[in-house]
Amino acid sequence: MRVIFNSRRISLAVPFITFLNIFVFILWKFSSETPDSFMAQNFLVSWEALQQGRYWTLVTSAFSHNMLFHIFINMYVFNGFGKAVEQIVGSRSLIRFYLFAGIISSLSHALTSAFLIGEPSLPALGASGSVAGIILLFALLFPKEKILLLGLIPLPAIMGAVLFVAIDLWGLSAQLGGHGLPIGHGAHLGGALAGFLYYVFILRNRKQKPDIKSSRRNQSEDFSKDVIDVDYEKLD
Repeated sequence: MRVIFNSRRISLAVPFITFLNIFVFILWKFSSETPDSFMAQNFLVSWEALQQGRYWTLVTSAFSHNMLFHIFINMYVFNGFGKAVEQIVGSRSLIRFYLFAGIISSLSHALTSAFLIGEPSLPALGASGSVAGIILLFALLFPKEKILLLGLIPLPAIMGAVLFVAIDLWGLSAQLGGHGLPIGHGAHLGGALAGFLYYVFILRNRKQKPDIKSSRRNQSEDFSKDVIDVDYEKLD
């Protein structure tokens, strides 16, 4: 199935959030790498940071990257899925969701590192949690839409989301056993949970629904049968 977005709405939230992430990345480049530096104290989240009263790191860490590859991957995926989701929920709602998913994923990391892994001072940063939530939202909205896993393997979006969650569960299990990679699996799972909750309790209950019109031609068996013409109204 191919989805065509006919909305004339310009994407505002995605470039705005991308800009903020790039801006914070530049700030990291001008910061020292000591644990007591301004960036380390204000843009890294951990259970220890929350215990010290730095609750704002639940949000700021979701805009924080100090490695070029990290921010490139997150922003590439965010721009790919975020623009489609923004067409449905609207710019303001996408920003609110990004913040919501960021907070949930940051808190999930802090709780996981403190009470499951046993390292309350383990810091984390990055937009991965919010991005995980947006991927899950896209998959729930367009479960049959084809995506490319690793840019190569085509599969339905919902299968990709399930695989994504399964990999993080496996990775977290490995970390609990003292192995695994230095990846915030707890944060990813928290972000995915935020996407699921937002879809179930917010999107499905919206009074305004997308106006979806099939573009199938009468008595036609050609490719147009697989095209859905989507004209989304503003849901902000």
